[in-house]
Amino acid sequence: MLENGAGTSVPTANDVAQAGTSYDWLTSSDGLVYWVESSPEVGHAVMSWDPSAASRRCHLAGEGVGSNLHAYGGMPYAVLPHSEIALVSASTGQVVAGTASTVSAHSYGDLAWSDGRLWCVREDAGGDELVAADPASGELRVLRSTGGFLASPTANAGRLAWTQWDRDVMPWDACNVWVADHGCSGHLGVPVHVAGSHDESAVQPRWGTDGSLYFLSDRTGWWNLYRWHDGGTEAVAPMEAECATAPWESGYANYVLLPAGRIGMTVQHGPVHRLVVVEADRSIRAIELPYTTIKPYLAALGDRIALIGASPTRSQEIAVVATDGSDDIEVIRRSSGQIKATTELSVPEIMKVRSGGADVHVLFYPPAGGADHAPLIVRPHAGPTYHSDLRLDWEVQFFTSRGFAVADVDYRGSTGYGRAYRKALDGHWGRLDVEDCHNVAEYLLASGHARPGAVFISGASAGGYTALRAVCEDGPFSLAVARSAIVDPKRWATTAPRFQQPHAAILAHDVAEVRAERVRRPVLLIHGDRDHVAPIDDVLKLAADLDDRKLLVRLLEIEDAGHYLSNPTALAAALEAELDAYAAVLKAAGPAQG
Repeated sequence: MLENGAGTSVPTANDVAQAGTSYDWLTSSDGLVYWVESSPEVGHAVMSWDPSAASRRCHLAGEGVGSNLHAYGGMPYAVLPHSEIALVSASTGQVVAGTASTVSAHSYGDLAWSDGRLWCVREDAGGDELVAADPASGELRVLRSTGGFLASPTANAGRLAWTQWDRDVMPWDACNVWVADHGCSGHLGVPVHVAGSHDESAVQPRWGTDGSLYFLSDRTGWWNLYRWHDGGTEAVAPMEAECATAPWESGYANYVLLPAGRIGMTVQHGPVHRLVVVEADRSIRAIELPYTTIKPYLAALGDRIALIGASPTRSQEIAVVATDGSDDIEVIRRSSGQIKATTELSVPEIMKVRSGGADVHVLFYPPAGGADHAPLIVRPHAGPTYHSDLRLDWEVQFFTSRGFAVADVDYRGSTGYGRAYRKALDGHWGRLDVEDCHNVAEYLLASGHARPGAVFISGASAGGYTALRAVCEDGPFSLAVARSAIVDPKRWATTAPRFQQPHAAILAHDVAEVRAERVRRPVLLIHGDRDHVAPIDDVLKLAADLDDRKLLVRLLEIEDAGHYLSNPTALAAALEAELDAYAAVLKAAGPAQG
């Protein structure tokens, strides 16, 4: 931590890297709350909290948990009877339950315990299998196989529900919910199609106590909640808002069934998340929370809801929220790696910028102190089928505390704005997203928020591709930073993980590749040598070609790093390299004029 002249603190790159505690995969069982915690202190571990314990302490339940199902993961643990834990080992990808462990050349995930069995999905290069396991004997039974994808198995009273999609589509474009009887024989009955089609994404099936099956579908253009009962389907809470998160991982829970026919549910309008309760009479009541982002992991604790929330001034925390009208909140877990309280936080303004006939939402973070005409970093988010998170991001604060403004752009193709906006980027990747980032930068220049000649674009993964494409044409950007970037979407369609290969094919076009001869501004490339989502080969070639043209600022190749720079040392090095690249441009440009 560095002190500045104003008596406030400026976080170092190492501070930011060490502050990376994350909570995921929240669930509940027998009155206890469970989650996966990722932090420098515990690594990746299943944790639990017992509300009846006087100490209210968290207990380590299992170490080294992590699923690579479909490249991005699926529910990596399940709570068995007597509070035992079955989990997916991050090191082997196998299911471990007590002393028993699977031994196969598969990646496992989407663990769920119901109807006295452990259900999961496993994957290999040929496709997916839905598996029922007996943790006591270690016996596995394959119930369904496909060359496509399976997810979200959940059973109730002898019936099993799951989701399924073809190998040439993404689950947020076309996904189906199926139901079949299951019995002691280890075979499924004839599957019944509940929801989903080539232009409908149906996700997150969940059984009600009365035998109804709930799910989320975007059949109206918005992911909303539906109920299937006795062969008929009805809308539960229709609204023009997104009530599901794009299923990058399997096992999300954007809604939770409460006692007395009530339902808790996340609702997303653009970058803002809310928690609502759908009452038994179908009226909808919002719960007042201090959070603007709620992760897609809700869990029921009686008539209370456990959630993972954050805001621009609060790091991720786990809280239990009352639904009785009091809106009382009990925070049960906060990150221990907090940055010094005297750091002056930059709180974003939500802006709308007109671009290509659409309103593009922007999270604009002014520099600490609020100065105008600041050097500006435009950040297209990763995904690209995702959105900018409205929560405390210490990487943003690293730059705003040093006098930079930051603009996070929800370009066309982002989630949180309905199906039509989400699919607008199909066939136009590297075009519409670049146009939106360009127009946001021009708006901020024209409004006096940004300094001419000091506008940068920085992104990771798909955002890194957008950044590279942005400096392949004239515009306001003086430099691009591309971390873990895709370089050639068409080639990526053959090298990407099986899950994401259709994503590349859907988004790409004939001139999608980033070619060094088209690049017009300097580029900083940051890439892990063990990146299996965006392999480093294309980046190495691009770096060599850019170096020949004197446009390579630096290639920071990080050893033993994957697609995400989760190692604190790697992340700190990336932040320092990015800051150095900006500083060199600013030094060359000289003092700001006016």
